[in-house]
Amino acid sequence: MTTNTAKVTIIDHPLVQHKLTLMRRKEASTNSFRRMLGELSTLMAYEITRDFPLQDLEIETPMEKMVGKVIDGKKLALVSILRAGNGFLDGMLNVVPGARIGHIGLYRDPQTLQPVEYYFKMPDNMGERDVIVVDPMLATGNSAAAAVQQLKDKCQPKSIKFMCLLAAPEGIATLQKAHPDVPIFTATVDRELNDHGYILPGLGDAGDRIFGTK
Repeated sequence: MTTNTAKVTIIDHPLVQHKLTLMRRKEASTNSFRRMLGELSTLMAYEITRDFPLQDLEIETPMEKMVGKVIDGKKLALVSILRAGNGFLDGMLNVVPGARIGHIGLYRDPQTLQPVEYYFKMPDNMGERDVIVVDPMLATGNSAAAAVQQLKDKCQPKSIKFMCLLAAPEGIATLQKAHPDVPIFTATVDRELNDHGYILPGLGDAGDRIFGTK
């Protein structure tokens, strides 16, 4: 089941919510956190690809020829906001293995909380592709908005969606104000941000927990 309000889709499937709660626990190990994030991204990928157009494909079963339906994965690009976004990729590729991968490197200035770009690498033919931008946390929304803006300015893809694990109301407002055409998919919307721009109750720093760093 999903809840969709003003282009924010909350994926509240019981398996998604169960795994998210286990990931939030401070005692969750790096290995279990990474594994559950991969499982969650697979589950969420089913929902975010729900409206993808299908194409006819003639195949032959053991019994006879028929025309089936397929998604053309070559026209999809998954764009990871480094570095935490990489934690979503393997799980999503379980669902759309033909997708191409792009990366945008952004870090948040600790004083201004504004994003600073240090890397941008995309597949070919981005103008023909539908894009899903992935980052586990939509906190201030500044990095997400900047990443989407770079994609629009440099690539002009057919469409853009944004997928995260947790969103703060402030981040949703920032991304929607900057890019009202970009739908947001998340497992939950948390209460608020603290003074350092971290989501509360949140789950800490997703990148550190994925990669075992501090």
